[in-house]
Amino acid sequence: MLDFPRWKVVSILLFLGCLMALAVPSVIPSSVTANWGVPLPRINLGLDLAGGVDLLLEADTKKFVDDRVEAKREQIVTAMATAPAISIGDIATDGGKLSFLLRDVRQIDAARERLSKQTTGVGYTAQRDWDVAVTDGQRIVMTPTQAGITQAIDDAMKTATDVVRSRIDKLGTKEPDVRRQGTDRIDVQVPGEKDPKALKELLGKTAKLEFKMVSDTPYSPGVILPAGTQVLPYPEQGPGAQIIVKRQAVLTGNELVSAKQSFKQEDNRPIVDFTFNSDGGAKFARITQNNVGKRFAVVVDGQVISAPSINTPILGGQGYIEGGFTVESANNLAIALSSALPITLKVIEEHSVGSELGTDSINAGLTASALAVVLVVIFMILTYGRFGFYADYAVIINVVVIMGVLAVLGGTLTLPGIAGFVLTIGTAVDANVLINERIREERRRGRSVIQAVELGYKEASRTIFEANATHAISALIMLAFGSGPVRGFAIVLLIGILTSVFTAVTFTRMLVVQWIRRTRPTDMNI
Repeated sequence: MLDFPRWKVVSILLFLGCLMALAVPSVIPSSVTANWGVPLPRINLGLDLAGGVDLLLEADTKKFVDDRVEAKREQIVTAMATAPAISIGDIATDGGKLSFLLRDVRQIDAARERLSKQTTGVGYTAQRDWDVAVTDGQRIVMTPTQAGITQAIDDAMKTATDVVRSRIDKLGTKEPDVRRQGTDRIDVQVPGEKDPKALKELLGKTAKLEFKMVSDTPYSPGVILPAGTQVLPYPEQGPGAQIIVKRQAVLTGNELVSAKQSFKQEDNRPIVDFTFNSDGGAKFARITQNNVGKRFAVVVDGQVISAPSINTPILGGQGYIEGGFTVESANNLAIALSSALPITLKVIEEHSVGSELGTDSINAGLTASALAVVLVVIFMILTYGRFGFYADYAVIINVVVIMGVLAVLGGTLTLPGIAGFVLTIGTAVDANVLINERIREERRRGRSVIQAVELGYKEASRTIFEANATHAISALIMLAFGSGPVRGFAIVLLIGILTSVFTAVTFTRMLVVQWIRRTRPTDMNI
C-alpha cells in the first residue's frame, strides 16, 4: 500500500495537470484566445447550445435518373464512333429508355457486344445496371434496371453526404452533424451558422462544370436552333439574356483537381482559378489549340458563367472563371467546384436555433452541474470525513479533466452531453463509496489502518472495474448505433467513465498514501 514511489506521484500530477490545462481555453472567450497567435484546443458547442441551422435536404432522384440517361446517350455516341465505327441513327430517350436504329443490320452483333461493355454488374447480384435488347431486327433499346437505379442513387447519396460535409468544413464551421435519412435525404446541423441563406445556396449547388463551344448563330427570340445545340441562360449579359451553345460538352469538371478564389491581375476583380489533372489538361490544351478565335462557354449547373474567346492555346491545364463575382460568391463557387455534388439537393425543411436559446441551455446545464457537484461534495464529506474530501477532490478534478479530453479530441458539447456531465458527477463517487465501505468493514474486523486501506482498495477495485466495464459497453453501443445528441451523450459518458475510474481509484489512493506516510495514524474516522 505504501509502495507509491515519487516518480509515480509526479507522473500522475503532471498527467492530470496537463489535461486540466487543456480545458482552460474552453472557458476563455474565443475573442481573447484569437489574439494569442497559437491554435488552442477548444470544446465546440453543438446546435442546441451555440444556435445555428438545421436543414433537411432531399435529392431530386427524377432529375438524377434523367441525367443518367443523358450521360449514357453520350457514352453510346462515343462508343459507336470508336473504330471500327458503327453507323447509327438518332438516339431517342422517350420513357427513360434509349433507342436507336442501326444503319447496317449486319453490325447488330458487334453493336450488342460493344454496348454490353457499357453496362456493369449491380452489387453481388447477377443483374446489370442496363438491359440491352434488339427489337424489329435492327433497333436497339437500352433500359435502366431498377436494381441499377437503386444502386446508382445509393452511391450518389453516399458521395453527396461526404461532399456536403466537406463543403461545410471548408467554410470553417466546427463539427457539422451531417447524416443520411432514408434513401434520398440528408439532415445537416450546423452549429453557430449565422447566414442560413448562404448555406442553403452553397449546399444546393451541384456545381456541375462543363465547357461547351458557343454556336456561331447568335441568339434571338424565335431563332431556329442549329442541330446539336441548346439555349442556356447567360445572366452576365443582363437579366433574361441567353446564348446558344453546342449540346455536347467538350470537357467537364470530372477532370478538375482544384478550384480556389483569386483575383485577376489586370483589374483585381474576384475570379475562380482552376487546375485540371493531366488528362483534363491535355484535353483543355487540345480544345483551345483547335478552336483559336472561337468562343467557349463555362457552364455551371446549366447556366453560362462566362463565354470568353480563345485568343491563344491554353496550355498547362490551368485557367480561370470570371463572371461578375464578389469575393464571397467566388469563394462559394470554388468550394462547390472542388467538391461537386453528384445529385441535385433541395432544402425541404429548415429550423433555426437562436443563440439566446443556446445561452439558456448552457446556463441551465451549468446550474445543474454546479448543484450536482455541491450536493455530492456535502454528502461525501458528511458521510466519510477525510476520505469523502479526497473523493470530492477527485470528482472536481475529473470534471475538468473531461473538459480537457473533449477539447483535445475536438469534441462537440450538446445539451445531452451536459446531461452526461451531470450523470458522471453523480456516478464518479460510486467507486469511492465502494472503497470506503470496504475500508469500514475491514476496520470493524480489527484490521490496522494500513491493512484496512490496502484491502479496501484491492478488493473493491475488481468490482469497480467490472461495474464500469458494463457502463462502457452501453456507451460504446450508443456511440456505434446512435446519432446526433445520442452520440454526444455517449462520448461524454465514455470519457467520464475512463477518467472517473482513474481519479477515483489511482488519484485518491495516492492522496491516502501521502496522508498515511505523513501522519502514521493509528486510527481513522471513516
